[in-house]
Amino acid sequence: MVLTHTTNHTYSHPFPTVTLAYFLRYCSPKLNPFAAHVLSTDTIEQRVDPATGRLHTTRLHLKKSRLPPAVFKLLPVSITGGGAPDKASYVLETSVVDMREGWMTTESRNLNFVGVLSVVEKQTYTLPEASSPKTGGTTDVETSVVFKSRLGERIRDKLGEKAQQHVQEDGWLARFGSRGIQRTIESLASTKTQDQLGKSREGMSMILERLRHTGIIGVLEHRRAASAPTTK
Repeated sequence: MVLTHTTNHTYSHPFPTVTLAYFLRYCSPKLNPFAAHVLSTDTIEQRVDPATGRLHTTRLHLKKSRLPPAVFKLLPVSITGGGAPDKASYVLETSVVDMREGWMTTESRNLNFVGVLSVVEKQTYTLPEASSPKTGGTTDVETSVVFKSRLGERIRDKLGEKAQQHVQEDGWLARFGSRGIQRTIESLASTKTQDQLGKSREGMSMILERLRHTGIIGVLEHRRAASAPTTK
């Protein structure tokens, strides 16, 4: 079963600034308090295609788990590993920027808990019509998030017919059914993601305003000062 959520938003900032803010949005929780759940960011690859001039970037983020607590409680310890729901998970991010044509595409997907819930977020940043990267004062973004849970199918496949009948009669799976579990997980994750998307836009807006007032040098200096070790 698959659930899709799509939103549209317009930033009142030019395209080059928005693309820069995208790459800086996780640089420091002091610059963007809505990114406090991001524990680390590593750039795996970054290159410019000599034929097209497009910037291709692959990054790996380590984040506090986005698996909703309500979903976590539905799952058996054999799947979650027990403990608290605030586990860390990796998110793979790929992006392509074309400054000449004025567009950027991004894709982020979770690498952990994919057997429970796969979340793929795709974004397309574009200039409004009749604008150019140099003169356009706003930037449009369409965000599409696809949720897919195969938990019920995996459990059903792993269980033999007799064991499956026993679980369906007496176990936790019987309370929901495989499709019911999938729908519940996807619905809960979708609700949480809608809230996260709003916070993500607020975080981007904070970085954009800092870039507007202090420029890239001011943001980088603030980032360096925030990450510097404190002395007693």
